Amino acid sequence: MVQSSAQDVDQYLAEAPESRREALTRLRALCREELTGFREVMAYGMPAYEREGTGEIAFADQKQYISFYLLSTDVRDAFADRLASHDMGKGCLRFRNPQEIDFTLVRDLLRATAATPGTPC
Repeated sequence: MVQSSAQDVDQYLAEAPESRREALTRLRALCREELTGFREVMAYGMPAYEREGTGEIAFADQKQYISFYLLSTDVRDAFADRLASHDMGKGCLRFRNPQEIDFTLVRDLLRATAATPGTPC
């Protein structure tokens, strides 16, 4: 589903493959729970969470993995040790197996993002 044409996150999740829908739904629930004051939007064909009009978190169902975009360089730097063992791109974590997503780490990253108005990359 690299880039979706879904109009909202509910539609995005409904269109996701059944094998990944539960993990994507859980990511959304964590984002909505931890990112108080953020606005949920569709941006670049994926669910994103904005604070004051700036996207700071997003996730996407890619062909080979689920991406979790962590756009705050401050938070990425603060979690460098915990992120070191994960498959990372410039601004995203790649989870190749939805059953192995470290939701505790994701929750901690979301809490740090909410608490730290940083500069997105």
